[in-house]
Amino acid sequence: MCGELRAHDAGRRVTVAGWADTRRDHGGLVFVDLRDHTGKIQLVVNPEHAAAAAETAHEIRNEFVLQAEGEVVTRAPELVNPNLPTGQIEVQVDELRILSRSTPLPFQLDEENVDETLRLRYRWLDLRRDRLQRNIRLRGQMVGIMRRLMEAAGFVDIQTPVLWKPTPEGARDFLVPARLQPSHFYALPQSPQIAKQLLVIAGFERYFQVAVCFRDEDLRADRVQEITQLDVEMAFPDYEYLVTLTEQLVQTIWRECLGVELEPPFLRMTWDEADRRFGTDKPDLRYGLEIEDATEATRGSELGVFASAETVRFLRAPRTLSRTELAELEEFAKEWGAKGLAYLVYDESGQVRSPIAKFLSEETLAALGGKPGETLLFAADAWPMTSRVLGALRVHLAETLGLIDEQAWSWMWVTDFPMFEWSETDDRWTAVHHPFTRPTAEWEERFDQDPGAARAFAYDLIGNGNELAGGSFRIHEPEIQARVFDLLGISAEEQRAKFGFLLDALAMGAPPHGGIAWGVDRTMMVLAGEPNLRDTIAFPKNQAGVDPMTGAPSDADPGHLRELGVGLLQPQPE
Repeated sequence: MCGELRAHDAGRRVTVAGWADTRRDHGGLVFVDLRDHTGKIQLVVNPEHAAAAAETAHEIRNEFVLQAEGEVVTRAPELVNPNLPTGQIEVQVDELRILSRSTPLPFQLDEENVDETLRLRYRWLDLRRDRLQRNIRLRGQMVGIMRRLMEAAGFVDIQTPVLWKPTPEGARDFLVPARLQPSHFYALPQSPQIAKQLLVIAGFERYFQVAVCFRDEDLRADRVQEITQLDVEMAFPDYEYLVTLTEQLVQTIWRECLGVELEPPFLRMTWDEADRRFGTDKPDLRYGLEIEDATEATRGSELGVFASAETVRFLRAPRTLSRTELAELEEFAKEWGAKGLAYLVYDESGQVRSPIAKFLSEETLAALGGKPGETLLFAADAWPMTSRVLGALRVHLAETLGLIDEQAWSWMWVTDFPMFEWSETDDRWTAVHHPFTRPTAEWEERFDQDPGAARAFAYDLIGNGNELAGGSFRIHEPEIQARVFDLLGISAEEQRAKFGFLLDALAMGAPPHGGIAWGVDRTMMVLAGEPNLRDTIAFPKNQAGVDPMTGAPSDADPGHLRELGVGLLQPQPE
């Protein structure tokens, strides 16, 4: 391979093949950097040594596919390239063949700031870039480690159906018309959740699968419609065993892929503590900026918004922020739902600057504990809104103020999630994780008496502020499952229609079971240090869910639609 040759190979006769990365024609000698996934090797074509090869070399352009034969020779000391592992040697070419030519390129592989749509349109070319080659190969290595460790732990790899029954699991389903059953539809699975429960009930006590899941939802930088997850389920689950196995996976992946040694056990924190301290269920602990509560300290203040708010909380930024910076932060806070952003700015001498300072007593200011060179940023609202605003503001501040140690790794478990949340849109309770998550032991008998306070036996693994894995212990008792469905407003008829097969299975000797699912794509994002999930996937869609390379989704043949019994609604005039 091109990148494997070294100085000790001098004198060997070799055949190398790959893509022409660059060509430099010096009038007589022609130099070609030949590239494959292992790296680059310099070819030297001398017309006095190989006239036919030199003639061929003059035709070469970037991304032509070449095969060359010749002798590995040592470069003169002044010509050594210290930036390449192969920089001490080159191949003196005897024979050179052009195996494939390339049309003019839409962009150069080393070109920066290429439009993403253009890159996705020519994804096969984009994937030749060093960074994406690294990402996709690193992903393959990571998945291989996952499979190896799961098999060593006695888990059986079992494939579950891609054509499945539509069931409400949180996101929209992708529907597939069934030709042989007119007017009926399959759904592409949002996860193998029910299928893996059935497998455990069937006697496969330890199951795993690297599964592709489909969710018809709006896209972001860290979200796509086709996700891949390592899916794990076990009968008679032992929470400490699942945690230890997951941490062993993380430790092995980081060691073998990055050479980084992590130190389990990871920190554990309840959802309530994470929300109180960081305003999020996925805290990044590589920096401080913990949320502080000023509700009692400001309750008697003359500032009406503080005195009357359900809660007053704040962040302590370790800098004296300017008016321009404060205005930008206020706009950011408003985007997350805040009505405004109050502040106290302390200069280096400790003097406070703020339009609200005159409404706060000396006792209140002392209780807040502002120090020279700090800025306190306040949110006053209902508790969930202050968490939402300050949680997002905390991350934004860390990024803009350069507080994140990019060489550090933050790992933690968040546990004891709320089991239900109230949907104002649907005017009913919804499941925070999914409707098959069991309550914690103390809530098993009374979760439906106080749904807002009930806690689930659910847990997430957080890496550098990203939810990388999540799981729960499942409900294996039909009566508890029926109570959850009742609370969620799923009628007895709908329960039978949508989940009858699961309820029947639970009634026929279902063991206690639970598991965890790893987001392969998002884990790759953190592992590779990529800000965009699409750069960890070989053939992703863009943010509109479109594949610029193939043109999917595309129009369907009318004859095919008739065969499926599917008609299209005509767009209504505005």
